[in-house]
Amino acid sequence: MTAAGTDPAAPRPQPRDCADLFWSFTWLALQGFGGVLAVVQRELVEKKRWMTNDEFVEDWAVAQIMPGPNVVNLSIMIGERYFGWRGAVAALAGMLTFPLILVLAVAVVYAQFASQPAVAGALRGMGAVAAGLIAGMGLKLSSTLRKHPLGLVMCVVLVALTVIAMAVLRWPLFWTLPSVGLLACVLTWRKIAP
Repeated sequence: MTAAGTDPAAPRPQPRDCADLFWSFTWLALQGFGGVLAVVQRELVEKKRWMTNDEFVEDWAVAQIMPGPNVVNLSIMIGERYFGWRGAVAALAGMLTFPLILVLAVAVVYAQFASQPAVAGALRGMGAVAAGLIAGMGLKLSSTLRKHPLGLVMCVVLVALTVIAMAVLRWPLFWTLPSVGLLACVLTWRKIAP
């Protein structure tokens, strides 16, 4: 038994079929306006238990370096893992179909009320909420750093380098990811290489 009280040898829950993937990712997408990371982690790791927190962090890292939206990349990876290309298509369709319809409807309504000061204020407020969601999720996922091969101190140094590069030096993600990310990959590889 693990600390969570589950048997690691027991089969882990998984999606029943492609329709389950479609509706699960539709639900994720509809919940995640403005900051889907926290929602995805909670649904896939804590509620559905389709993956562990460590697996989520690893897959999320891969999804971030691939071109395109992170959560869309993650949905394709998870769909493919369980049901091959059909699962990837089902998960992708779930991520995009209903949210696209909803965004188009909101765009029509926004066009009517965009000049209202209350609408502009509401959008600025949502930016603060999105930043809070990202910061909170970062703190929640930081527990996995204790198990990282580089150790907690080096991971904190890499996080600090990333924050400095993006927030202080104002490097775009296009340059920050290859520079700090490559450094992290090389250091980790050197640590775990035989």
